[in-house]
Amino acid sequence: MNQKGAVGAGWRSLGGLGFAPRPFFDKILFLEGYEFSSNIYAIAGEYLTLIDPGNDYTAFIQLFELAFKPGDVKKIVLTHGHVDHAMGVVELLQAYPSSRQGGGFEVILHEAGPAELKDLVRQFGCRVTEVKGSEVLRLGGCEYEVIPTPGHTADGICLYHPPTGTVFTGDVVLPHAMAAPDPVSGGRIHEYLAGLKSLLRRPIKHVLPGHGPPVFEEGRRVVLDTYEGVVRHIAGAKTPWDRAALMFLRIGYLEETVFCCDKWLESGPEDLTALELKGMCLNDLGRHEEAGQVFDRILAREGQRVPALVGKGYALMGQERFAESLPYFDAALQVEPRLREAHVYKGLALYLSGRVDEAMDIQVFREEFAERVKAGLLQKNAPGRES
Repeated sequence: MNQKGAVGAGWRSLGGLGFAPRPFFDKILFLEGYEFSSNIYAIAGEYLTLIDPGNDYTAFIQLFELAFKPGDVKKIVLTHGHVDHAMGVVELLQAYPSSRQGGGFEVILHEAGPAELKDLVRQFGCRVTEVKGSEVLRLGGCEYEVIPTPGHTADGICLYHPPTGTVFTGDVVLPHAMAAPDPVSGGRIHEYLAGLKSLLRRPIKHVLPGHGPPVFEEGRRVVLDTYEGVVRHIAGAKTPWDRAALMFLRIGYLEETVFCCDKWLESGPEDLTALELKGMCLNDLGRHEEAGQVFDRILAREGQRVPALVGKGYALMGQERFAESLPYFDAALQVEPRLREAHVYKGLALYLSGRVDEAMDIQVFREEFAERVKAGLLQKNAPGRES
């Protein structure tokens, strides 16, 4: 069995699978779902926490044969409100009265989750906790960050455990395919991107998905695969990467433009147009050091390529290396003496270097500077603005 293989039937400890890092996973039990029921995870501790109770009543028959009882379930977290993930809450409430004793259990879900389910939980005397994202939940003795991940549904959340890089992803990230947005449940493809980027900003190692086997060590790759699927969905499955990059640039999605440029470069690592577009977007994203490295690659091939010279100079300015940026603007102006952008940036670099008189000798910069000062004064003195 490898880490992508079938886990098999019945509840099992993730730590006992043979390839899961221990001891963190020893106390997480896992039941793989099927077509009409999601995976179910149970975190053991002083009490049981269920992550997505699924939609299979036999799951609880098996669980409560393992030395647990219904009253041990104290927290249930829903990654989203789809029936195959959430209906186990109803099963517990209706079939196991002892699960409601002593105040019952707490259901934790996004504030946009199903109102009917929240009402039902409260009617049975249990508690509902609504989250938005960024909350920290203590589950099974460990702390998990709530990451809002709408897109598949409006109420999607993931649970992230920073010390191990482990994330419960529901349907947002699956090991085999992208889950399509469900418009009935508020799913929106562009929101999907935002949630995935939130995940990619974290050092994820392990993915515990809502369907399919857990993925250990290669979690980031699975998140990236899902991100690529969403990018493809928006751009069109058969759209070439160069056209996809330009499409995302037109709508202002700079990170996606960079991603498409990287894919474009896989088939032509020294394509100067792809490198130039990537460098420009990196500069606009404030990733100036990376941008500078991209423009260096271009200039190594074509030392007088004007957009790359200007881009490299701008990247150095972004790193506050103003004096170092000047030769690049000068080189660009030798090729295109009337290039306004190069004049303005050169003037700005001089000004920020403390060489104010030289900056003001550049007419284009002086005009631009005057316009900006004027605009700032007008804004400051606008009616209704506090002085």
